[in-house]
Amino acid sequence: MEFPTPLIEGRLVRRYKRFLADVELNDGMVVTAHCPNPGSMMGLKDPGLTVWLSESPNPKRKLKYTWELLNVDGGLVGINTNHPNGLVYEALERNQISELSGYSNIRREVKYGKSSRIDILLEEGSSTCYLEIKNVHLRRGGTLAEFPDSVTARGAKHLEELGDMVDQGHRAVMLYLVQRTDCDAFALADDIDPKYAAAFEKAKARGVEMLCYGCDISTGAITVSQPIAIKMGAETL
Repeated sequence: MEFPTPLIEGRLVRRYKRFLADVELNDGMVVTAHCPNPGSMMGLKDPGLTVWLSESPNPKRKLKYTWELLNVDGGLVGINTNHPNGLVYEALERNQISELSGYSNIRREVKYGKSSRIDILLEEGSSTCYLEIKNVHLRRGGTLAEFPDSVTARGAKHLEELGDMVDQGHRAVMLYLVQRTDCDAFALADDIDPKYAAAFEKAKARGVEMLCYGCDISTGAITVSQPIAIKMGAETL
């Protein structure tokens, strides 16, 4: 995914009300940008961090700037949670995720389960794969990415519904997409949301497949890159 126009560099002043961020641009002007991230953004919202914004050409939009990237500890992080579904869709079209190859029909936002929509539905003949995608940007030390960064009852519900699809004879996959360039392993943040960790274990036992992929990130583009190992205690997936 290439950014359609050059991103604008600035310094974070503050992130507040979950979806707002004040940013001082390099020319000294302070603007309010949309923060497309409902999570806690632990470790990613400190004042003074270098950030990059996109600018919308829509004159009717209330906030014309959107916070896209930041630099923390020398690495780039993508914080826009609207991007992962499109990034994975793009990678699937290019056959870049080997575990999910072999499907000729790829559809997004298909209704299923209990009044839900699956992120991506993969189909080949009578074979169907339900693919849910989660954005990952939490790192609390070393090179370990973690999910979630806040309690997510909705995320636990998605795991349960994927398990229901397996029970119905379909394939179901949870894919964690790490939008940062400084991680080489992934684990659940079970201290932040133990109920989600329990839902993960239950879904895995029911046959839901777990995948994790990283991203290549620059101020010009974000693309899905290499698989990342999932750590579960002494087990590696």
